[in-house]
Amino acid sequence: MYVCVCKAVTDSQILTAIEQGVCTRKKLTHCFGVGKDCGKCNKDIIALLK
Repeated sequence: MYVCVCKAVTDSQILTAIEQGVCTRKKLTHCFGVGKDCGKCNKDIIALLK
């Protein structure tokens, strides 16, 4: 499922990055560009980090 529609990033991509050590929303933003355009995905990104 797409978490960030603006950047076409899926939950599996984010979970894989988390498993590989990416542990903050800021780092996920740096890696994928998520959360910068409209910001609607930030809530879901934070939930995946927990």
